[in-house]
Formats: sequence, C-alpha cells, structure tokens
Amino acid sequence: MRTTVFSIANQKGGVGKTTTAVNLAAALAEKKIPTLLIDLDPQASATSAIGIEKKAGRSLYGPMCGEGTAASMITATAIPSLSLIPSEEDLGAAEIELAQAENYLGRLRSVLAPIRKAGNFRAVIIDCPPALGMLSMNSLAAADYLLIALQCEYLALEGLGQILRNVERLKAAHINDALEVGGVVMTMFDLRTNLSRQVVEEVRQHLPEKIFEAVIPRTVRLSEAPSFGQTIFAYDPLNPGATAYRKLADEVIARFKLAGK
Repeated sequence: MRTTVFSIANQKGGVGKTTTAVNLAAALAEKKIPTLLIDLDPQASATSAIGIEKKAGRSLYGPMCGEGTAASMITATAIPSLSLIPSEEDLGAAEIELAQAENYLGRLRSVLAPIRKAGNFRAVIIDCPPALGMLSMNSLAAADYLLIALQCEYLALEGLGQILRNVERLKAAHINDALEVGGVVMTMFDLRTNLSRQVVEEVRQHLPEKIFEAVIPRTVRLSEAPSFGQTIFAYDPLNPGATAYRKLADEVIARFKLAGK
C-alpha cells in the first residue's frame, strides 16, 4: 500500500487547522482509508480532540531526537481505520533541540520512513503547530503534499503568500524537491457575510487548481466537539460541518487517488 503524507499547516492560529486535521482524518477513516493522524503541535489539541489522553513519552519528541521509533508511538483510537501518534508538552523542547542537531530539517522524514515502508497506512495527516518553526518545517520536509487551512477573512490571504514562499524555499534548497501544495481548505465560512464569499472567490481566482470545492462552515458544534474529545461525526453527525468534511474527504480521495493500492 502506497502511503501519502499530508502536512496541514498555517503559521496563523485559530484558522481551523486542527479541526480540519482531525475531522479530515476521521472522514477518511470512515470511508475505509487506513489513516494515521500525527499531532506535531506541543499544545496537543488534536490528541485531545480525538479523545486520547496526553501521556509523557508518547509523542515524536523521542524519535526525532534519536530515541525510540515512530511506530512504537502509534496509538489506536475509537475510530476504526484511524490511528494516532499523540503529542505532549515535551515536544515543544524539540523546537530548540532540533536546531542544534545534524540534518535538523530531515528528522521527521527519517523517523517516518519505516512507517512509509511498512505500508500499513494509505494516508498520514500531520497537524502542525500554528507557527512556521522547526516542527512545522520538519513536517513540510517530510510531506508529499501541503494542505493549507485558510480562514475566510482578508488577513488570511497575507498568510497564504508567506506559506507558499516557504514551500518554494524548501524546494529551492533541495530539502524536499517533491513537496507540492495539495490544496487550500477554506474554513470558518459564514454564509451571512459577503466577506466570506469574497475571500473564497479571491483564492479561487489566484489558485483555481488548488482550492477545494468543499467549504467548511463556521458552526458552534464544530467548535464544541473537541472539548468532548469527539470528532464532529460522533458529536453531531448531521451538522453542516460533518457534511462539509465528508465532502472534503471525497475530494481528497479522488484528487490524490487514495482509494487505489
């Protein structure tokens, strides 16, 4: 089974990045795509949102610093076909320690290589910290595709340019020649405002080949679900947010041919 690695990143916090990582991973698993969600954010929001308790020594901190393997950190979740590598506070120390290490941008790629080779997962989704620091750059260096979660507001457009420039820098430096922008997920769409529609239209004009048709609405239930340790599908399966993430999963499966071998 070929494994495709997706990094979900944005240097801005509060844009629906973790919500997208968790619910896209769950939606893929719901569609019988074997999926591994990696929480690379020291805040461990994705870990909590999937209903897994944070435990010291269960993140990629050790493997990225040369102790243990990524495979040994894989944890089962309550969702069939979905596994998790959790995060913990100690992962924050990796931002400092990796900067002093050899091959500091290639550490995550190295620790994920055996997981790719094993071929137990069709999709690996990495939830990055809300900053383009050492962990996020490692994620981009390890990924096949970058998926950008972009809030429907004008300030988000400035951040989009910054992310795209960082992708080009990584490729120019031959850190990850194969990295591609896989798509832009528009989040927190508010039907009541012209602004949301205008921002979506502007991104569609700039990146017509990249923007996903599925637009994630701003709903209270999507915001509430993580506090109960549940995906939107478990918390409120008929919510418009659940419908949107299922549609996004269908697009991701089709665009990246995840249903094949």
